Amino acid sequence: MKQIALLLFSIFLLFSCKNDDDNQEALPPATQTGAGTFACYVNGTSYIDASGGYFNCFYQLVDGEYYFHIAGEDSAFGISEITIYASKFEIYEGENYELTNFGDYSIAALILAENSLSYSYTDISNPGTLTITKLDFENYIVSGVFEFDIIHPTTGEIIEIRDGRFDTLFTQ
Repeated sequence: MKQIALLLFSIFLLFSCKNDDDNQEALPPATQTGAGTFACYVNGTSYIDASGGYFNCFYQLVDGEYYFHIAGEDSAFGISEITIYASKFEIYEGENYELTNFGDYSIAALILAENSLSYSYTDISNPGTLTITKLDFENYIVSGVFEFDIIHPTTGEIIEIRDGRFDTLFTQ
């Protein structure tokens, strides 16, 4: 009888153990259809754009120079917005880019601190990567994947942005 009770107790423990990943909201898939998604993990916590796919994304030619901008809004680790921005920088489908300093002729990522106007950019000492997986000028679709480390603007903590992806329509 003790063996049966021990076996039942062991089975109960096995099925009652909860994996920490069960609490993690899954990111939307990395699509290329203009699905209106922006998501990543911030220090392992899901960060999924909360605006329902109506965020500002543009890729525009202004005075002979290209500008790209996409931003997702949510809340994790005191971050309210994650932005990827290219200034005077042409992007191409299938290309990999290093996210470095913010400025002309470069591409960078930035985070905006929650309840603050404080922000931080990627830089040479904390670069990241961006790959444009789709850039469709006929249907105005841009998709990509990204990751980077960045210093939190108010706490000074290193924030890890991983498995980032976006798939949306852009304006020209």
